[in-house]
Amino acid sequence: MLIGKASPDDMNLHPIRYQWAYDLYNQAVRNTWFPHEIALKEDLDDWEKMTEDERHAVKFLMAFFNPAELIVNRSIALGIYPYLKSPEAHLYLAKQMWEEANHCVAFEYVLQTFPFDRENIFQLHLSVPSMAAKEEYINKYMRRMTEETLNIETMDGKKDFLRNLVATNIVMEGIWFYSGFMVALSFRQRNQLRNFGSMINWVLRDESLHLKFGMNLVHNILEENQELLTEDFAAEIRDIIIEGVNLETQYNKDLFPQGILGLNADYVNQYVQYVADRRLEELGLPKFYNATNPAKWMSTATDVYELVNFFEAQNTSYEVDGHSASVKKEEYKEPTAPAIPAGVGE
Repeated sequence: MLIGKASPDDMNLHPIRYQWAYDLYNQAVRNTWFPHEIALKEDLDDWEKMTEDERHAVKFLMAFFNPAELIVNRSIALGIYPYLKSPEAHLYLAKQMWEEANHCVAFEYVLQTFPFDRENIFQLHLSVPSMAAKEEYINKYMRRMTEETLNIETMDGKKDFLRNLVATNIVMEGIWFYSGFMVALSFRQRNQLRNFGSMINWVLRDESLHLKFGMNLVHNILEENQELLTEDFAAEIRDIIIEGVNLETQYNKDLFPQGILGLNADYVNQYVQYVADRRLEELGLPKFYNATNPAKWMSTATDVYELVNFFEAQNTSYEVDGHSASVKKEEYKEPTAPAIPAGVGE
């Protein structure tokens, strides 16, 4: 079984039972990058020409992302890693935790380079209600994972694990982060902050792997624990995602109190709804918003199966070495989403 309390006997990597986890680990290793490989001097010139509303958006993003990466790291360490028995899953999660730390350092690099009031930015996630509400949403599920009363072997314990996984991986990394990535990359679309945009691209590539791992994790756990496949639990998972979208909607209103050229809160929130529908479908649930993608230029970045389908096409992005650990399509069996009871979310 994939989920359960790990024991000293769960230390043998071979035979590998969850090949997808090992393959994703190897791809993550090849994707390794370091923040200071990106020079930001040209972006400083752009910063001087930007409007106050544009600068506010960048500072607001930094105020959220800087602590958010550490929140995800803590969620992995306390709420996911201890409850998996698979050594290959542990391998991938160890690399993911390093990547989250690297992202935090990357945003620190931006904060140190740009002429920000750093102390003010460090406090925003505590003082802005919409940002604090997002953190409390995540902490609500993380707290349960650290309680002594949680027994992962029980039905309730497994549900708590999936609730936390959906909140942190699907909502935070798969919806909130993608919303922020779209805003950050929109500046590059207008020929601004191009090097910062390159950094965001590398972060996005990591996060799309994180999302791929999380989706596979959900599907495998449901396949191995069919008793979890009830209409009530499916509706609860859907509602966790909808709650996350509602929090992001309010956050984006604070991100864009007036809007900037070609971008405002309504535009970003339509994009958030579009991405949320994609995540629901990837979980085997019906769409909820039926929103179209207003940012067509982000279409491949929002589709995890196009962006990170390493099992069907070679990744041509920056890699540490040329070794390919991906397997051929006919050799790889992607876990399929278990059937969700009909009528949920419709």
